[in-house]
Order: sequence, then C-alpha cells, then structure tokens
Amino acid sequence: MDGTNANHGDKPPAVSVRVQTLKNRPDFQRATGAPRVAMPGFILQMRQRAENEAEGIRIGYTCSKKVGNAVARNRAKRRLREIARLALPQSGLVGMDYVLVGRKDATANLPFDQLQRDFSKALGILHGKVR
Repeated sequence: MDGTNANHGDKPPAVSVRVQTLKNRPDFQRATGAPRVAMPGFILQMRQRAENEAEGIRIGYTCSKKVGNAVARNRAKRRLREIARLALPQSGLVGMDYVLVGRKDATANLPFDQLQRDFSKALGILHGKVR
C-alpha cells in the first residue's frame, strides 16, 4: 500500500498547524475590536496577535443565552467546533486568533454544509482584509 488511493481533502493532513482553543476572557475581549464578518449562521472575528505572543492558530467559541437554553447553546458550539476543526488547519493563518459567535435560531438549525461554505467564505473575506 503506497497511499495512492487515498482521497485528498477528506481528512486534515497528518502534519498540520496545531489549533489551540481560547479560554481566557481577555483574549475574547481583544477579538471584539478586530475585523469581523457576519454570516447567516455565525459571526467570525479575526485578530492578529502581537509578535511576542504564542505561535500557531487559536480559536474561541461563544454562544450567549440569546441562542437558547443550555442544550441549544451546546449544540451550536459543537457545530462551530466541527466547522473550525475541518477548515482551520488548512485555511487558517498562523499568528491569528479567531472567534466564532453563535447566532440565535441559525447556528444550530442551518444545514451543516451551508455552515461549512459560509465559514470558508468568511475566512476568505477576512484574509483578504489582512493581506
């Protein structure tokens, strides 16, 4: 088996950039002033970190109580985590913080493939603003 039958694009590459999760409130607050793109299912914020901050790509997820009860918020965050897991290792820029914000009645209910397309589109828009 030489791996020639493997389907490219189905899985992230074996060696990729490590995506870390934002957990501290100040990181989220710094991202609120950064460029953002609003899509039907979420809002994506992107902040370029300072040179002296850690390397790699970092991402955070947030859903307010406006999204719904705990079950709805958790479902929305699971979907946001999955679209980021599938796209960021290939499409994310090193040295950036991304924050995905869930939207009421949309994040948990939109078709998953639409969320994926919207995420790729939002990344393209934000990356165009950086370069």
